[in-house]
Amino acid sequence: MKLDDKNLTETGLTPKGQGRLLLIACGALAREILDLIKQNGWTHIDLQCLPAKLHLYPDQIVDAVENAVEKHRDNYDRIFIAYADCGTGGLLEAKCAELGVDMIAGPHCYSFFEGNDTFAALGEVTAFYLTDFLVRQFDAFIWRPMGLDRHPELRDMMFGNYTKLVYQAQINDPALVDLARSHAERLGLDFEHRQTGYGDLAMVLEQEAAR
Repeated sequence: MKLDDKNLTETGLTPKGQGRLLLIACGALAREILDLIKQNGWTHIDLQCLPAKLHLYPDQIVDAVENAVEKHRDNYDRIFIAYADCGTGGLLEAKCAELGVDMIAGPHCYSFFEGNDTFAALGEVTAFYLTDFLVRQFDAFIWRPMGLDRHPELRDMMFGNYTKLVYQAQINDPALVDLARSHAERLGLDFEHRQTGYGDLAMVLEQEAAR
């Protein structure tokens, strides 16, 4: 399957074959996880990515994860869930416990990219966050789903309590920084660029790969 944002958003990414460890992850994390697998030579790890568009419908995440676990668990020694809570209100954590699989700690990917402890300490309740994926997919995940393409006057109602847009960059790409800055301008927010890298995601996957 071609690795591009469209198929990661619409169809997800299926594993290529059997391995000791299967990661079931959000499609919005596919590039980062594949980079970490390549950089670290984790040849014993396979990846299944569920469609990133599930983030628009968090009530569907739990069922999608459960179905993926049940589909693949007989072929793998271990499965790890590369989702945080992601708007499921604790239901994903409860389901993972029921299924006997572990998952990444934290409320969402913005937290674990920043580092969960650091993110909690910052307490930035008026910051709106973007990752590399969301910078590239801003229109598909934010502008159009919120109706701002049709009703730009909704901007103040939806973003009036935010003060800044924080771009948490996983890779160093000046073009993405410029694009993120343009998104901040569209939303009428101050702009802040942070080179977070992979944050806790790298640490957690390293631990899982070594088990």
